[in-house]
Amino acid sequence: MDAVNVSFSLMELFRMGGVFMWPLLFFSVAVIAISLERAIYIGYHNLRMDDLGKVLAGYIREGNLAQGREYLSPLAKRRMGARILLTMIDRAGLGEHRMERAVETEALSRINSLENGLNFLTALGSISPLTGFLGTVSGMIGAFRSIAEATEVNAQIVANGIYEALITTVFGLIIAIIAMIFHSIFSHIVDKFSADVEQTCSELITEMTVPQAPRPQIREMRFHDDH
Repeated sequence: MDAVNVSFSLMELFRMGGVFMWPLLFFSVAVIAISLERAIYIGYHNLRMDDLGKVLAGYIREGNLAQGREYLSPLAKRRMGARILLTMIDRAGLGEHRMERAVETEALSRINSLENGLNFLTALGSISPLTGFLGTVSGMIGAFRSIAEATEVNAQIVANGIYEALITTVFGLIIAIIAMIFHSIFSHIVDKFSADVEQTCSELITEMTVPQAPRPQIREMRFHDDH
């Protein structure tokens, strides 16, 4: 019984909100769809970099890039970091500058794929409250028109216009808040991944391009007897 009452109340609110509730309904569905799609996409692609960097650094110190490539290749499907590091290994013989450019290009491509849809969340977060305010203006116009047409003014005459004004504003703000929350969460995840990629690749490129200093040899100390 409670579920029926809640459903009826939501439908009643939607009806009282007026014509501007339809675009707000579309915006709410779009925000939920984009947020779910981004959450699934980001969750599917493991964005950790620390474990990949440690393992690959060991192969680089051993001078075994072929084994490093074999380690990364099976992981490239679900791990964007593995794809970026594979690009680095494939360009290892082209010099530090060209290797950095290749890694930067691949990393930018991966980051752009993570950010797909985030600009729509930003747009919906801005448009939704504006649409709600437009419904507010429309509702107030209706309320004042009812006052102008009535011979005797009472609260019931302007109630519908005030309902429309308040409901559209509330729904618009709710949609905007949800959109901006998800945008902030996803942006934080992408920014952290970008920083991890930059740090890991910088350390690994240094390992690959800077020659290791030879270990100092311990000289045998011989003692001579003086006679």
